[in-house]
Amino acid sequence: MNLVIVDYKAGNVQSVLFALERLGVQATLSADADTIQAADKVIFPGVGEASSAMAQLRARNLDKLLPTLRQPFLGVCLGMQLLCRHSEEGNTDLLNIIPAEVIRFQTKLKVPHMGWNRLKQLASPLFAEVPEQEYVYYVHSYYVPVNAFTIAQTAYPEPFSAALQYKNFYAAQFHPEKSGPAGAQILKNFLAL
Repeated sequence: MNLVIVDYKAGNVQSVLFALERLGVQATLSADADTIQAADKVIFPGVGEASSAMAQLRARNLDKLLPTLRQPFLGVCLGMQLLCRHSEEGNTDLLNIIPAEVIRFQTKLKVPHMGWNRLKQLASPLFAEVPEQEYVYYVHSYYVPVNAFTIAQTAYPEPFSAALQYKNFYAAQFHPEKSGPAGAQILKNFLAL
C-alpha cells in the first residue's frame, strides 16, 4: 500500500509514523503534489494554530491540491479542523472540504481540552470493532459542533464532533496515534477502507 502523510510543517508526524510502524505499515512523508495524488491513502496530521497551518499549506499549493483528492483521506486533530470551512482561531478561512465551522470552547472547564474522553454514537466503518464509550485522547481548544457529517461524538461538557466524514474525507478530532488499542484499531480500519 502506498500511504502518504502530508508534510506541511504543522503535523505531529513522528508519533503518527511510529503508530503506523507498530501496525507494520510504512508511510512516505511528502508535500509533493504528484506523490500525494499517487497515494492509495493519505493521512493529514496537525498540531498547532489554524492560520499559520493554512499559510504553510498555501505556500506549498496544498490548499488547491487536497480538496481534489479522491482516495481515502484521514485528517487528525488540527488536520480535521483544516478540512472545514472556517475557524474562529485567527478568523481563518480553511480548506472548505467539509461544510462545517470550527469554534472555540466556551466553558468553565479548562481549555485546552486535554485528556481521555469517551466516543459515542459511532456511525462509520472507521469505528469497526471499536465499542461505544471507548476512550480516546484529545488536545484542542477549538472544536466542530455536531452536524450532518458527524460520525462520532464526545462531550466537554457539551456534545461535539469527535469525528467527521464527507465523501472520501474522514477526520478525527482526537489523536488515534496516542489512543492506545482503540486508536490502533481506528488506524487499521482506515487502512482497510
